[in-house]
Amino acid sequence: MAKITADTLIVDCLELNPDAAEILLATGMHCLGCAMAHGETIGEAVAVHGEDLDELLKKLNEGIEE
Repeated sequence: MAKITADTLIVDCLELNPDAAEILLATGMHCLGCAMAHGETIGEAVAVHGEDLDELLKKLNEGIEE
């Protein structure tokens, strides 16, 4: 099973979890349409936005089908 980590690119996260866009938007991370989504990792985005990385990864990984 694939797992979203701090090193996962945002664009890959969106492919792994169908609910990722909603989760990221709810935390104030509006980088989905940004060109940076193709080269920025979840960890890098969290560092910029000041979110709790562990909590966000937990939410993102809950929606991945096993």
